[in-house]
Amino acid sequence: MKFSHLVEINDPLNPLIEPLSRAQLWRGLVLRAEQPKMFVPHLDACDILEKSAALVERELRYGETVIRDRVSYLPQMQVHYHVPQQNDIPMSDLTMTIEEPQPGVLYVRFIYDDHKTGEDPAEAFYNEFRRSAYQESDIDTIRTVRELAGNGSLG
Repeated sequence: MKFSHLVEINDPLNPLIEPLSRAQLWRGLVLRAEQPKMFVPHLDACDILEKSAALVERELRYGETVIRDRVSYLPQMQVHYHVPQQNDIPMSDLTMTIEEPQPGVLYVRFIYDDHKTGEDPAEAFYNEFRRSAYQESDIDTIRTVRELAGNGSLG
């Protein structure tokens, strides 16, 4: 399943929404990678195994399930999560790209790819729920980034 959607960050026509700067948005997306418990309430633990300016290797624990992944950065533009095949977990990718079609008008494009081809009817049904869950999670991510920016945590 490959799935993508956009989340609007700044709407110049809506004065009730406090605009985020690109730098604040970027810091929030990086924070999601480096401190995921702030964004994923059902995550039990995250250990950073390696960290540099370009990437973070992590080990995430959800109960008995442990997932290792790698998050790479294209500064101020893109955060890419890669989960390699491990045990019962298939390979997957999530890419978050900041888009700015006009100065100050920001969006984040979320692209999910599980690298599967074809889809039987049962899988198609299940994938609709996954798409909805992904979209809600991404909206929650941006909501958390806004809260962090609002309390001064993102500069």
